[in-house]
Amino acid sequence: MTDHDLLTAAPADVLDLLPGMGRLMVILRAGGATHERIGPVGAVSREGGVVRITGDCHDATIPLAPLAAIAVDRSSVMKDKVYPRLEFRDAAGLVLVAVVGMEGLEPFEAALAGFPRQPEAAPEKPARAERAGLAAEDPACAPFEAIVASGQPAVITASANGVSQSWQGRIEAVKPAMGFLNVMTPDFHLHLEGGSVSGWRAEPGRRIALDAGGQPTGLSLTGAAFA
Repeated sequence: MTDHDLLTAAPADVLDLLPGMGRLMVILRAGGATHERIGPVGAVSREGGVVRITGDCHDATIPLAPLAAIAVDRSSVMKDKVYPRLEFRDAAGLVLVAVVGMEGLEPFEAALAGFPRQPEAAPEKPARAERAGLAAEDPACAPFEAIVASGQPAVITASANGVSQSWQGRIEAVKPAMGFLNVMTPDFHLHLEGGSVSGWRAEPGRRIALDAGGQPTGLSLTGAAFA
């Protein structure tokens, strides 16, 4: 077994196994935001060509048509524990959604044992760029600060390449670090890159993040803070 494999499997068949794989981190990247839902997947259902993943505070929809390859990466090790990762890629190799096993390698590999696989060369890792601190006046900050001040639950949704993922809950604090705005709760992480949001489109009960060109980035916030 190598650290990097490609599974020979239908993406829907692999997604169906998620509820039996314990605590997972389901990751979606959209326009400078990394949206990470942490916890068991409660259920997986299919309607037409779309898979829906649900769980406590969690809802994601994944279209099957763009999914062209599934990769397994076992190279992430922290404190002697492997955090295996599934990558669902499109035909160009872009990762549309990823799933990380938070309970180590054993439950992850047990669920995938029935699928043939072939080794994949380890990808080159780009050098980590130095980042300035998040500017106090960064336009990304204000709506999150409003959610914290309200004390009310909010829904944070990220959408990219047809995949959408939402988390719902209360945010007690927003933490700037390493050039990112960070939301950290036991069942959810959001890392929003400084400078990736130029402003927000205001709608009743909702805010939509805009990029430098004034187009939606794929990140939106919904809640009583915006009533």
